[in-house]
Amino acid sequence: MSLLIIFVFLGIAALGMPLAFSLGIASVAGLAYSDVDFNLLPSRMMNAVNAFPLMTIPFFILAGELMMKAGIMERLIDLANAVIGRVRGGLAHVTVLAGMGLSTVSGAAVADASALGSTMIPSLRKVYGVGFSSAVVAAAANLGPIIPPSGAMIVYAFMAGPTVSVGGLFMAGVVPGVILVASIMFLVWYIARKRNYPLTGEAFSWSRVGHELKRSWIIFLMPIIVIGGIVGGAFTATEGSAVAVVYALLIGFFVTKRLTLADLPEAMVRTAITSAVVGAMIAFASVVTYMLTVDQLPAQLTALLRGLTSDPLVFLLLVTLSLFVVGCFLESNAAYIMLVPLLHPIALLYGIDPLHFGFLFVFNLVIGMLTPPVGVVLFVLCGISGVKLGELVRHVWPFVALMYGLLLLCALFPGIVLWLPRLMGY
Repeated sequence: MSLLIIFVFLGIAALGMPLAFSLGIASVAGLAYSDVDFNLLPSRMMNAVNAFPLMTIPFFILAGELMMKAGIMERLIDLANAVIGRVRGGLAHVTVLAGMGLSTVSGAAVADASALGSTMIPSLRKVYGVGFSSAVVAAAANLGPIIPPSGAMIVYAFMAGPTVSVGGLFMAGVVPGVILVASIMFLVWYIARKRNYPLTGEAFSWSRVGHELKRSWIIFLMPIIVIGGIVGGAFTATEGSAVAVVYALLIGFFVTKRLTLADLPEAMVRTAITSAVVGAMIAFASVVTYMLTVDQLPAQLTALLRGLTSDPLVFLLLVTLSLFVVGCFLESNAAYIMLVPLLHPIALLYGIDPLHFGFLFVFNLVIGMLTPPVGVVLFVLCGISGVKLGELVRHVWPFVALMYGLLLLCALFPGIVLWLPRLMGY
């Protein structure tokens, strides 16, 4: 009965109730209809969030906020313009490259969608119309959680436990991320050619590229220092996130000189709000997860899946299909917190590499941020551009199909995901 109550209230979340609130109601309702001591609620919640690795989340969020206020978007766009030159669909290509650069300092799709949308859509819509422009920004923003540093991968690694390294998961996203960038740019080129979009941008010039690289190289040094330090063992992921904040402050105050002391309170407040939402979901979900364990759902789910198939690939395909449905109705952070403790141990029983499964899990839910009815990136862009959700979905589906194609490719050929982590010693 307790499980039924829990899933009823989680279903309400898909209908619009705030996720943290819905998880809290589900926790209380599940305990009320069970024989478990109600006093477990506060202790379970406190133990769930009282974890040193979780400090990585607010630090990386704050680093991204500071870099945004430091004016890195302008430099990223100028560099992307110089690299692309004058081609058909050039402004859309610039958006994708700018999204790739932004993902190396942000790690969050919603933040990237907000930054790219407010900066690029006014220019894009004049050339391509509001629907296609918003779809390109949505696809570019979704690079954020795939190319490291990734907030989603940090949450996954925390929920999966010691079998998954944050640095290893970061490295797992590099090669698929580069392939995804190239694939999106090819799709943009194909659509631009098919629809006869005009040429945009200035003619390519090596001198211009060199000039923009001189202006921007110090920005791209941050992910090299931070991620390289984490992978190389110079510091932990939490320490690396703190280094990212210090680096962002130095960039903003002394390089771009766009960051002021007056900007810091707003950045810290926004960071606190975002971190509090994630923390609340982790706290309440820990109680729900405990209830699922008490009712032996993990063991039952393991037995069910093992009874259905003994083939790891079939298991991956079943998980992929399940996460596709989950991604349509549940916000990604809530899905990580609820499902990773259930599915990750089962994947290990099937002999699937934890980094391979972790990347596929994250990538699948990242794509879910572009699928209705609860595609948060879509809602952000609808608010920025004023495009109707139906029109945006019509334009974004080719990009979603492309991403699912790459997801299937990564599932069939694990080397795409695991080559770089293995090279780095993971």
